[in-house]
Formats: sequence, structure tokens, C-alpha cells
Amino acid sequence: MMRALRFAVPALLVCASPAFARGQDKPITDRDVDAVDVATTPMTDLNLRKDKIPQVLIDAQQKPYATQGLKKCKALVKAVGELDEVLGGDLDLPQAQRDRISAGRVAKSVVGSFIPFRGILREISGANDQQRRVQDAIEAGLARRGFLKGMGQARGCAYPARPATREDIERYLSRKDAGEPGDGASK
Repeated sequence: MMRALRFAVPALLVCASPAFARGQDKPITDRDVDAVDVATTPMTDLNLRKDKIPQVLIDAQQKPYATQGLKKCKALVKAVGELDEVLGGDLDLPQAQRDRISAGRVAKSVVGSFIPFRGILREISGANDQQRRVQDAIEAGLARRGFLKGMGQARGCAYPARPATREDIERYLSRKDAGEPGDGASK
């Protein structure tokens, strides 16, 4: 128990820091583990630090195939953009490798190994339930984004309201290589 407290106190300090607040700006699907994630592992396992589910994903869970207010391509672009903001880039654009081993993932695993009966603790505290709720919301958001892009493609909308074409991907890569912000969308 003292070991867990030894990690919990620094984790609380990190949670209160401005760096922690900045971490909330990254997409919910961002799997890169940073120092904040490592330090707050005990807090997450005790369900004291929860990933907040963005409203756009809650809406996607409730009405994944709603079409109200989406009569124009501009509305589809906006809806897809809102999902891109919380989910990160879609699969139709090249993605950075996310399943690689990283120092952050190893460190988080090591910190987690110091927590006695971690699996049982996560079940009792509700941390596993929260993780499942977040994952369900992400899946609903992904389904909603795919649905919206299908609608956009059927209506002849420009990217990002439809899947990226080879030209869209080339434009994205050239902007990325030039260090320009944005998704490379043709607007």
C-alpha cells in the first residue's frame, strides 16, 4: 500500500499541473504514452482519473446514423471535422505507427506492475468499466464518421466530407512535408 501511495502523491501533483491540462487537447485515440500518463497510472487504476468522453462521441452513441441538419456538404465537412478533432485522423490518410513499443508504454507497464492486485482493483474501482465506456464511445464515433463520409461521397462532396482520394493523400503528404498545419483538406 505504501508503494502505491508513493506513486499516487506525485501523480496528484502532476494532475494539478498545466502539462496535465494540455494533455486534454490531444485526440482521445492518441495512444502515445507520455510522462503524465505514466505518473497518473495509479490514479487511473483507482478510477480517480477518468478519460472524459467528448460530447460529440456521446451524441454518436445515441444517434450514429442521424441525418438531421446534414443536407449540405458544408454541414458534413463540419460534422466530420468535429469527429476528427476528438478521434484524430481517419484511416483514409497515412497514419503514424501506433502499435510500436515505446519508452512511455514500458514505463506505464512498470508503474502498473507495482500496484498489488491491479486487475481486481481496476474492476472494483470501476476503472475497467470506464475504459469500456470510452472504447464504446470511440467505436460509435468511428462508425459515425464512416457513415458521414459515405453520405458525402454519395452526394459528391469534396474531402473531408468523403473518403480521401489519391490526390487528397498526395496533397496531405505534401503539406505535412512542408510542415503546414491542417489535414490537407481541399476547402
